[in-house]
Amino acid sequence: MTERIRVLLVDDHAMMRAGFRMILEADGSFEVVGEAATGAEAVASARRLHPDVICMDVQMPDMDGLAATRRIVADPGTGGAVLVVTTFDRDDYLFAALEAGASGFLLKNAGPEELVAAVRVVAAGDALLAPEVTRRVIARFASGGIVPDGAAPAPGTAAAGRPAASAAPAGPGAGTTGSGAGPAGSASGPAGAASGTAVPGAGPAGPVSAPAGSASGPDTGHDSADWAGLTERESEVLRLMADALSNAEIAGRLFIGEATVKTHVSNVLQKLGARDRVQAVVLAHRRGVA
Repeated sequence: MTERIRVLLVDDHAMMRAGFRMILEADGSFEVVGEAATGAEAVASARRLHPDVICMDVQMPDMDGLAATRRIVADPGTGGAVLVVTTFDRDDYLFAALEAGASGFLLKNAGPEELVAAVRVVAAGDALLAPEVTRRVIARFASGGIVPDGAAPAPGTAAAGRPAASAAPAGPGAGTTGSGAGPAGSASGPAGAASGTAVPGAGPAGPVSAPAGSASGPDTGHDSADWAGLTERESEVLRLMADALSNAEIAGRLFIGEATVKTHVSNVLQKLGARDRVQAVVLAHRRGVA
């Protein structure tokens, strides 16, 4: 029997936690190992229970979900990937969650099947964004309004991971994320799947290289990224990651094993100094190579 995914539910509303528990446990692939009603309880529970995934609300008493995410991600003894699940489709929450180290961002108006798919994606070590959120992340990064972790802010922007105060407002609020979930365990699901992905939109496969001053501008502020060190295969993998393909789909496209894809993805993240797939793909878009 396949080992079930261990989940910690964090929400200050007991009815919401009960609903999430019912959805996940009905699937049979998950084990809800604990619940928490505040950020402080979430940090303590994550340290004690070592869940695979933490479904994290944002607005909570005592300590909000963003501060709790930051502490959990920064603590090597805690473990567990954070999936932020919130009612509020707000850019400040979205960007702060990514900056804090969350592996996914899902709105509570998503369907039950989308929650199941999202938890699977995050548990597999991949990153997920709701589709309507993805477009805004790319637009803000491409315009220099948000800077990846560890990067120096571009002129006129706010601190790393935060949108600039003078940035143009994001697009209209998004609705539900669609119907139907991607395949179980998919890193992001095929294009059009209900669960979001890292970031869509890649060019043709090929080595990642772009001159400074390309359409999206030079890679200002992330000088530690070893773009030249990417092999041709790693460049292909990065472009396919940017095209929203899962590890399994990348393996099929390149006719290589899924374990080999995982190795390439790890190498890409290490060389770019990226925390996860979302950050790596956004870096590629900012540099104009995806």
